[in-house]
Amino acid sequence: MKYLAKDDSKCIQCGLCEEICSSTYFKTKDKAKSCILIANDGKPEINVCNQCGKCIDICPVEAIKRDKLGVVRINKKDCVGCFMCVGFCPENAMRQHDDYIEAFKCIACGLCAKKCPSGAIFIAEKDDSEAKERVCAD
Repeated sequence: MKYLAKDDSKCIQCGLCEEICSSTYFKTKDKAKSCILIANDGKPEINVCNQCGKCIDICPVEAIKRDKLGVVRINKKDCVGCFMCVGFCPENAMRQHDDYIEAFKCIACGLCAKKCPSGAIFIAEKDDSEAKERVCAD
């Protein structure tokens, strides 16, 4: 399955990934509406969904599922805005913003990776048998 991989040591904290993400999905350059978060506390740390899927089991209305490529997606029509996925995400990669009633997250589209000037983020593939089993069971 594809996911957005990262190398924190290469991050120059330019914020371009956050900007392209919020611009693409929410049509605004607002860091708070980005699926990627770059911690700026001296040492760069890139926070983004690794597609682990733990949020799938947390969702009380089953609005979160894997697509055929193994990417974890939120069905906005089914989401009730409880934000349990945000609170229980082990990576703290599920996002919420007061302007929206649904959580949002990285779907590994790769647009940010194409724009990253230092190569700190990139699309990678990993074998995830659990993800394949969940897709087949759906």
